[in-house]
Amino acid sequence: MSVEIQGRVLTMSEIDEAAFTRLAERHRRELHVHCYRMLGSFQDAEDTVQETFLRAWRRRETFEGRGSLRAWLYKIATNACLDLLAQRRPAPATGGEVRWLEPYPDRLLDELSADGADEPEAVALARETVELAYLVAVQHLAPRPRAVLILRDVLGWPAREVGEFLGDSVNSVNSALQRARAGLREHLPAERQDWSGGTGEDDVRTRDLVRRYTDASVATDVDTLAAMLRDDVRCSMPPTPGLHVGRDAVVADWVAGGFVGMTGLRGVPTAVNRQPAVAFYLWQDDAGAYLPLTIDVLRVSGGAIAEIVTFHADQFPRLGLPERLEPPAQNLSPVSSS
Repeated sequence: MSVEIQGRVLTMSEIDEAAFTRLAERHRRELHVHCYRMLGSFQDAEDTVQETFLRAWRRRETFEGRGSLRAWLYKIATNACLDLLAQRRPAPATGGEVRWLEPYPDRLLDELSADGADEPEAVALARETVELAYLVAVQHLAPRPRAVLILRDVLGWPAREVGEFLGDSVNSVNSALQRARAGLREHLPAERQDWSGGTGEDDVRTRDLVRRYTDASVATDVDTLAAMLRDDVRCSMPPTPGLHVGRDAVVADWVAGGFVGMTGLRGVPTAVNRQPAVAFYLWQDDAGAYLPLTIDVLRVSGGAIAEIVTFHADQFPRLGLPERLEPPAQNLSPVSSS
């Protein structure tokens, strides 16, 4: 491959590190989302993209320009993910928990959509492939079939190119894809969520549901919350162990955990992984403010809450949420309204 930099045409091996970084950086966000799908962890994806750029720089002379720079980077990123999975990725826990799961900020997904409206990644970035339920289902697949599924069905790479990425034959790729699709069907929820963040009727109903969920949570009104849950609702809190399935089990966990009677909560509706979410803050006297507590990411189906994935306060900065909420001017003590 040759590139023109400041009027000079240079081969890949001739360009300096700064110029190489500028070329590679154009693809950072889509590579990051790809690694996130592979790994289920925002931080692992961040580390793997850095490793991808490092490997690409060190091996730049091996890129001969027969394909695109984008494809070459995807090949390196995919193999970097596979290397990481081979080293230290545990299997999902009994019941299907993925304790390393981390949320992905919608504002960063918006970056990708804005920057690459005509790119295959942007076209393929349907919301269901970044929803938490999809991420969890993908984590149940063996690493190589997982890579094949994401490269073929999400990103749309041809089987021949995927084979080149992975050092496999087209027949092997097709076989792995069939196994991965079967595994995905086994672990994905049968229904899709209602909400897409738009202005349709389902979205309006979901926003109203989220508002009511926020108000009832702030008031610790368990009965009202229970009425919003599906009978088969699932609730988890990665990385904390414990998956609760069914309305009764979820409500019992809330009661046992001291949720009833809690005061000083505030809730801020937001969106994460293209799903509705609520960030909760708790009044702290010593800080004189509401400080981050947890964020609930909701999956809504049939007008009810089908799943709640709760993340800890350490995720707030990454998600661009405020580090504190000040009390209303007229109040000098904690309030119990959203």
